[in-house]
Amino acid sequence: MGTKKILKIAGLNIGIALFNIILFSPGLVGIELNSSEPFRVAIGGAAIFLSLSLFLYGNYTLITQKAPSVNKVSDIKNLKDCTVALNQAYGKKTFDNDITTMKEQIELFSKKKDKIFSMLGEKFNVIDKVYEKFNTIIFDVEYVLLSNIKGILNKISVFDEEDYERIRCDIAQKKFSDEVIASKMNIYNEYITFVKNAIEDNEEIILKLDALLLELSKFNTLGTGEIDNLKEIKEMDELIKKSKYYI
Repeated sequence: MGTKKILKIAGLNIGIALFNIILFSPGLVGIELNSSEPFRVAIGGAAIFLSLSLFLYGNYTLITQKAPSVNKVSDIKNLKDCTVALNQAYGKKTFDNDITTMKEQIELFSKKKDKIFSMLGEKFNVIDKVYEKFNTIIFDVEYVLLSNIKGILNKISVFDEEDYERIRCDIAQKKFSDEVIASKMNIYNEYITFVKNAIEDNEEIILKLDALLLELSKFNTLGTGEIDNLKEIKEMDELIKKSKYYI
């Protein structure tokens, strides 16, 4: 059971308990079930029934609630799907820190993209060619980020961590020849290098968004020709064209 689910269950039950404490405490509302007033008894009974119903239904719903899942990398359509798939990919300690980094990168990218569009909305009309040009570029850059992460997830899914750890132990124990061990380690190191390089590319994308935000803040007006000449736009176009990780 995940931490978030545990916190939700705890919050629900604490809330129910506090509700009953307030309702039945003499110093507060002070409802008495043995009161001589039928109305107060009815309210008390209704409160107990409501609390019991909420306790049973709420806990059952939270406990049986399934987390969203992505069955295959090919099912990933957007960055939200990426986050779900990354959460499911935890478990191979070789990449667990990398997965956390990628989740942080997705969050950063989304925040910066929102800031860019917020700034564009203040400076340009959504039907302007300028706005549309930026919209297209940001969409394409997001696709590069999405493709990078999908490529990483593919690599992580087929990475055999048990064999990798076994080979690392074999290096110390000299079970196999140096040539065999070196060949196997080279293969696994290719997986690890691929993941590290793709994460570096993701960070470069975020850096370019930062640079674009800074540049946008300098202008009140821009023509489509001026956009094409912006250094940050040229770099993003180049990044999109040379991306190695499209799927």
